[in-house]
Amino acid sequence: MNAPIVVAGASMAGLRAAEQLRAAGWDGPITLVGDEPHMPYNRPPLSKEALAGRASFDSLAFRPRADVCDVRWRLGTTVVRAALDRQAVELDDGETLPYRGLVVATGMRPRRLRCPGPLAGRHTVRTLDDAQGLHEALTRPDARVVVVGAGFIGCEVAATALALGAAEVTVVDPLPLPMAGPLGELLAGALLRRHEQRGIRFALGTGVTAFHGDNRVTGVALADGRVLAADVVVESVGSAANTEWLEGNGLDLSDGVLTDEHLRVGGRLDVIAVGDIARFPNARYDGVPRRVEHWSIPTDTAKHAAKALAAHLTGTDADLAPFAPLPTFWSDQHDFRLQSFGAPALGKDDVRVLDGDLDGDVLVGYHRADHLVGVVALGGRAAAAAAARYRAELLKQPSLTA
Repeated sequence: MNAPIVVAGASMAGLRAAEQLRAAGWDGPITLVGDEPHMPYNRPPLSKEALAGRASFDSLAFRPRADVCDVRWRLGTTVVRAALDRQAVELDDGETLPYRGLVVATGMRPRRLRCPGPLAGRHTVRTLDDAQGLHEALTRPDARVVVVGAGFIGCEVAATALALGAAEVTVVDPLPLPMAGPLGELLAGALLRRHEQRGIRFALGTGVTAFHGDNRVTGVALADGRVLAADVVVESVGSAANTEWLEGNGLDLSDGVLTDEHLRVGGRLDVIAVGDIARFPNARYDGVPRRVEHWSIPTDTAKHAAKALAAHLTGTDADLAPFAPLPTFWSDQHDFRLQSFGAPALGKDDVRVLDGDLDGDVLVGYHRADHLVGVVALGGRAAAAAAARYRAELLKQPSLTA
């Protein structure tokens, strides 16, 4: 039997890679290996609809295309080691899988706080099981909730917890504003005001030093001396890349998996990386490799990388231009939405209100070297629609590397 393409990681990125390999002309065997027992499902609703109890697994599960019906699935199994020179990976059950091509799609896992105190009562949100367990905790009467981290997930969880009837919801972050990293100070300030108006409390500019309690968390000690009463703690303090299985192969794993402009890993034509684990240069902006944790990236990376890998394995010419995606994200919080196109984090030093005002529906533009590199809308449907209209303009912008 011919060795398959092995896809290490069976979430959205892995599934899209398999589908795009078929679309690119690969008709050989494909094996997907994933550590969760579930078929691939949509993760963004985990901190919103699924956490609120409004979304079942059936509604979250992706429907694989017909052309991947012959893919071999190895669910509930983890890739623990790779020998790239021998073209083989080892699974946690001891089996060794040879491969012709390898897709790195093992994604990220939540970081955890290294603070003294009990573990019971502390949650993260990355998997379906995480969301279901946290939902049960949040629906207990008069729950006092402390969310550590004011990024995407932290702000979404805080909003959902309040909607579920939590008695108190406090968000803690060492930065002075929520989501300041992707949004910049101007829009982050507007976001803070909206959360506070709806009842969310914030402890900003400080961190967590310890968790109080005997068998489970009852309080959260902060660096500024305060202690917040808590029945439920949600840790949303970033992610760590699942790259340990790739160690020992001479790869740059300092922040995810470093790739070239075609998502190929370590100068190898038979190994590609897709999804938020890939650290790639974006020819639309500059030559600096970055990871991007947005919903659009698994599909974008899979489409490009699959063409490169399939061309190598079939001996054809893919004739690919350097990878140049337009990142997209959205975030639903309370009764409003953040909608973004482009790379606003690259233009936080030159932020301009394009439409509306910061107390209502607003559209903000981010500029770098006087080029529009990203837009973010905050508000209702009209604001999101205004952002979408800028998508074509962003796609027409000349590359900053030109």
